[in-house]
Amino acid sequence: MDLSELGRRVQSLRRDRGLTLQDLATRAGVSVSMLSSVERGRKAATIVVLARIADGLGTPLAELVAAPGDHRVIVRRAARQDVIDEPGGWRREILTPVVPGVNFEWIRTTLPPGCDAGLFPAYAGGSHEYVVVQSGTLRLTIGAADFTLDAGDSAYFAADVSHGYANAATVPCTYYVAALIMRPRGPSQPRR
Repeated sequence: MDLSELGRRVQSLRRDRGLTLQDLATRAGVSVSMLSSVERGRKAATIVVLARIADGLGTPLAELVAAPGDHRVIVRRAARQDVIDEPGGWRREILTPVVPGVNFEWIRTTLPPGCDAGLFPAYAGGSHEYVVVQSGTLRLTIGAADFTLDAGDSAYFAADVSHGYANAATVPCTYYVAALIMRPRGPSQPRR
C-alpha cells in the first residue's frame, strides 16, 4: 500500500468514527502534525506510530495497513520458522506467523539437561500463557511458586507475573508455549 492510500484509509476511519485530528492524536499518543502528515501521504510513519494510530482508531494494525482484497490467511512454512539458539544451549522455535496487531505466539522450546532459561518479566495485565510438555520434565516457576510438569502435562497462567522455565533432569525437555501477550494501551503507559 502506498503512503497516499494509507493516508486516505486513516482519514476515512477517523471520520467514520467522528474523530477530529486532535481527538485521534490524543487517543493514539502521536502529535497532530504527525497524524496530519500521515493522512496527507507526506510522511512514512514507523510501525510503532502506525500501531498507535490503529489502537486510537480501535482497528487492528493488520486491517489498517493491508491492501484491500488481501486475504486473511498467512501460511508460515517450516523452513521459514525463526529458530533462536539462546546462551546456555537452549533453543526456541517460533512456530506461528507474525501478524501485525495480533500479540499471539506459539513457541517450541528445548532445554538441555540442567538448563535454567531464567526468569521472564511480568507482561501487561490480560496476558496469558499455556504450556504443554512434549518430553522430559519442566520446572515452571510462576511468581514464587514452582510446578513440576512431566511429558503430557499442561498448565495455564496469567502472564502478568514473573515466570521461568528450567530443566533439572538429566534428559532434554521439549515444551510448547502458546502466549497471548498484551501491550499497555494509551500514550501515558510505556510500550514494550
